[in-house]
Amino acid sequence: MDFVTVAKVNDLKPGEGKVVEANGRTIALFNVDGTFHAIDNTCKHAQGPLGEGTCDGNIVTCPWHGWQYDVTTGVCSTNPQVKMDKFEVKIEGEEVKVKTE
Repeated sequence: MDFVTVAKVNDLKPGEGKVVEANGRTIALFNVDGTFHAIDNTCKHAQGPLGEGTCDGNIVTCPWHGWQYDVTTGVCSTNPQVKMDKFEVKIEGEEVKVKTE
């Protein structure tokens, strides 16, 4: 799969997350101190929307039940045996692009 534009750089301030779509996948996109990261949006615990969660540094907290994930690795802090799919992100000009495969 090719990279797909999912947002503009200015759409997310540092510390913010957003739910985006790319190639039929729902993805949680985060801006961590100016670097963008993308993981699967669906929490492994109860399918909560991670892109709507609170991001503190590189840790996002699911808004439904509080499970936490490192957005840079996809690893769950609450249960380290659980890992989210992580997607490659690149910036081209003002566009944030994600590769889903």
